[in-house]
Amino acid sequence: MKKPNISTLGELKKAGYSYLSIKDEIRNNLIEKLKTKDPIFDSVYGYEQTVLPEVERALLSKHNILFLGLRGQAKTMMARQMCYLLNEYIPVVKGAPLHDDPFQPVSAFAKDLIEKEGDLTGIDWLHRNDRYAEKLATPDVNVADLIGDIDPIKAAGQKLSLSDEKVIHYGMIPRNNRGIFVINELPDLQPRIQVALFNILQEGDVQIRGFNLRLPLDIQFVFTANPEDYTNRGNIITPLKDR
Repeated sequence: MKKPNISTLGELKKAGYSYLSIKDEIRNNLIEKLKTKDPIFDSVYGYEQTVLPEVERALLSKHNILFLGLRGQAKTMMARQMCYLLNEYIPVVKGAPLHDDPFQPVSAFAKDLIEKEGDLTGIDWLHRNDRYAEKLATPDVNVADLIGDIDPIKAAGQKLSLSDEKVIHYGMIPRNNRGIFVINELPDLQPRIQVALFNILQEGDVQIRGFNLRLPLDIQFVFTANPEDYTNRGNIITPLKDR
């Protein structure tokens, strides 16, 4: 499929585009594959009666997923192949930092641009391969890496107050808004970093150094873990598993 020939918000409205969350998008495409009996995961064998039906039920229920298994059991491979359940292209506000949907912008940049430009707002098209990101959890991963932090250099350069949302440098998770985000070896994350994921998983809040931003991030989370990690290297805190 070629990239759609639409470059402004006005053209997108005329084309009849409507917003769809990533979990609804995955669910709809999974239903179509189940109807046509197309394979969902290639080169993954032995899970036809066990893991794969459970993954399908989780995606149909629009859940985040934790793959628990030993090394070499295709956990990351299955996460990566979920990209094929995404639409090939989606529209985003041109230049926006969080892959903002033109009809449901979340960043201050996208909101201000749409308010200023209206139907002339520029539109880019994001391929599904660019909507996947993964991070290997290690003890040195911090909140700034995953969620973000205040950027004093940006504040000074643009002469903005440190209380202005525009001085925030977003981490990997917000920057993968409307995508699939994978954290491998979840137990290796320090408990205080796991706590920072609570609001993103359930409420959609992003809390950065006193900012309580209402950013309704639209993300499909996939986590992986090895059973022995629960005793030898760390554990997944119970509230995170609940989410």
